[in-house]
Amino acid sequence: MSSPKKVGGEVGEVRANIDGDKLNAYLKTHVPAVATPVTIKQFKFGQSNPTYFLTDANSQRFVLRKKPAGQLLSKTAHQVEREYTMLRALHVHNTNRSTPPEKRVPIPEPIVLCEDVAVIGTPFYIMEFLDGRIFTDPRMPEVPAQARRECWLDAARVLAKLSLLSPSSLGLSSFASPKPYFPRQIKSLSAVSSAQAQAVDVDTGKRTGDIPRFEEIVAWYQSHLPDESKTGSRIVHGDYKLDNLVFHPTENRVIGILDWELCTLGSPLADLANFTQPWAISPDSFPSNGIVMAAFKNNVKEAPIELEALEREYCHISGQPHPIPEMVFARSWMLFRSAVIMQGIAARYARRQASSERAHTYVVGFPYMGHLAHKTLVEAGAMSESEKAKL
Repeated sequence: MSSPKKVGGEVGEVRANIDGDKLNAYLKTHVPAVATPVTIKQFKFGQSNPTYFLTDANSQRFVLRKKPAGQLLSKTAHQVEREYTMLRALHVHNTNRSTPPEKRVPIPEPIVLCEDVAVIGTPFYIMEFLDGRIFTDPRMPEVPAQARRECWLDAARVLAKLSLLSPSSLGLSSFASPKPYFPRQIKSLSAVSSAQAQAVDVDTGKRTGDIPRFEEIVAWYQSHLPDESKTGSRIVHGDYKLDNLVFHPTENRVIGILDWELCTLGSPLADLANFTQPWAISPDSFPSNGIVMAAFKNNVKEAPIELEALEREYCHISGQPHPIPEMVFARSWMLFRSAVIMQGIAARYARRQASSERAHTYVVGFPYMGHLAHKTLVEAGAMSESEKAKL
């Protein structure tokens, strides 16, 4: 029987340089789980924290994630230390004898965190490499229709399991502020976006620029905040989406959630909105020479599953009623937050700090995502006529 075709997780030559000699010296002294010397490649996919594929002397494979080199625009982004803390807490939960299998959240095992910048220039951590499928296209053209449906449904179940975990039971009560999530996010990301907008391209001298309707739409969010007491404070992955999940090589189930850079505590609806974001985007949302992404809104033929089916499965596992009225706010906010993230990639590209080969496309792409956040509220009837006029 032939082995299944490799899907996702492609690696190539190192783009963001890393000192292999210093890394090997550190591993030899401090990390017995990794046999030195290691060979180093870099994953091609990913926009923020440079991520490397390590193969040790015993042919065991690992993943290393580090902060970008140079001065960073945001103090809150790229916090690999927080990623490691979250992964460690979830690993302890998963391996606790009292945790039943159905309550385990699939993640790669964290191996070590190094905060000594003298090793490779920035803090980094190493985790288990999960050999499976990563689908970078939400349409999942690589697999049959039934497999697409089953994969998306299992991803919804895994997200619901995560939303049921109590941060205090995992020792994460102080991981983030106990204050409501959305007001915190609005405050912090507004400041981040303002700083990113000022980044100047090293070649053209042009500013990255503001997100369209920035002030007006932030004011709308502030006056229409959801009641977060319905769910209480929960673990928020921060970027839960298909290409941050590793699926079993042959079975249609998630074996690992990756990229915990934006994890915090707050409203689980943020992750649900991010997960289902392709259904909030139509095919004509971006210019032909800009961002390329799957768009399922008004595009039923390419959707791997119905949005209602996904949300119903999530509600069934998490014990919430369907539909969730706060999803209009959450969906628009996560589109707006995506605009801030994309603006950040554009700002890093302006300073030539971006780790992705496609980073330049975000320079023209992020304003379109900002327009989408506004359009989502208008089309849902969430804005009054007077508010529409102001915007």
